[in-house]
Amino acid sequence: MARPIVAIIGRPNVGKSTLVNRLCRSREAIVHDKPGVTRDRTYQDGFWGDREFKVVDTGGLVFDDDSEFLPEIREQANLALAEASVALVIVDGQQGVTAADESIAEWLRAQPCPTLVAVNKCESPDQGLAMAAEFWRLGLGEPFPISAIHGAGTGDLLDRVLSLLPPKHEEAEEDEPIQMAIIGRPNVGKSSLLNAICGEPRAIVSPIRGTTRDTIDTRLEREGHPWRLIDTAGIRRRRSVNYGPEFFGINRSFKAIERSDVCVLVIDALDGVTEQDQRLAGRIEDDGRACVLVVNKWDAVEKDSHTMPMVEKELRAKLYFLDWATMLFTSALTGQRVESIFALASLAVEQHRRRVSTSVVNEVLKEALSWRSPPTSRGGRQGRLYYGTQVASRPPSFTLFVNDPKLFGDTYRRYVERQLREGLGFDGTPLKLFWRGKQQRDAERDLARQQNRSG
Repeated sequence: MARPIVAIIGRPNVGKSTLVNRLCRSREAIVHDKPGVTRDRTYQDGFWGDREFKVVDTGGLVFDDDSEFLPEIREQANLALAEASVALVIVDGQQGVTAADESIAEWLRAQPCPTLVAVNKCESPDQGLAMAAEFWRLGLGEPFPISAIHGAGTGDLLDRVLSLLPPKHEEAEEDEPIQMAIIGRPNVGKSSLLNAICGEPRAIVSPIRGTTRDTIDTRLEREGHPWRLIDTAGIRRRRSVNYGPEFFGINRSFKAIERSDVCVLVIDALDGVTEQDQRLAGRIEDDGRACVLVVNKWDAVEKDSHTMPMVEKELRAKLYFLDWATMLFTSALTGQRVESIFALASLAVEQHRRRVSTSVVNEVLKEALSWRSPPTSRGGRQGRLYYGTQVASRPPSFTLFVNDPKLFGDTYRRYVERQLREGLGFDGTPLKLFWRGKQQRDAERDLARQQNRSG
């Protein structure tokens, strides 16, 4: 059974995201004193007592203004409310009741979802009750004085939230979802891609750069597995980013790469690979994440039967260090090949987690050595590769035991990696190779002996 959802509703700058972070004991929601920082629906896990639930943060509601993003924010709030078991409307106790609060209350009274009023910024227990009393006039029931920053009053509020949730049922144990981060520069179509996958306006889409600021988590089922999709803020060059909401959003994008199982790097088919795309690809490889390269806006490209292989060759020439990643040409606008992302991502994750026996690894290495011997130094010393073994997965990592790592240059190391890929597969995931020489092994053995003696 899916966990019940608690929707956080309110006008701009009343502390909604601060309360979300408090209820979920996290710092995922971006908190800033500038209105309009939160725009999309963002979900986090919350719990209180013996109950677990989802908390969905929404953008600040304004009903008498249709300027930039405000209609889209209202649509996102409507969608959040439609799936919620309880709505928490947040108001500012220090400002008192405003016309915007009254408009939101009028809208909520027409909704079937039960609603609670949380009067934020009531840091003083004595004054809090007096400040909260004013909000009885909204007609939404008892107002709860709280302080989202300090946590005062949130326990009583959560006790009341639990009383309104559906009865607790025995929940089937869920498989751990595959984490898939959608990464890319601004305006390459990440949010459009997410909406095409979900079949609903899950994220606000706009030609204006920086529309997405939070990382947006979405759960769904595909390929027989649960997935958590993470739409991220468009990542620009560091020198182009000012300290503020975009700065925090980009930091969360980098964290999304770190916590993902597989990254979908979205590239604009019209722009091709830019310097920033190369940096993002390098970040994915450095973090050891599985990857699928998605070339979006393919519908906007004039093409014939030769266009796709020609474009792929051009793109791969600039992303040569991700030659192991599968490339897919899609259109978020028409939905072309969008569903194929899951099949490729699922395969990449499977390879990312795969382990191979030592005997199989050494069969491949023996074959590689038979075709091309290790190089010989100017002094006549030849490199010797004794054996190898897989020491880790996520990403697959191998230790290769040699006489001296310095005798193996970059060219031969790349050759060995290619041979491991050709012999073992591992499409869609980076490989890490550790070269260990005899001196290193002797030093480690001597250190272990000393530690045993001292122990």
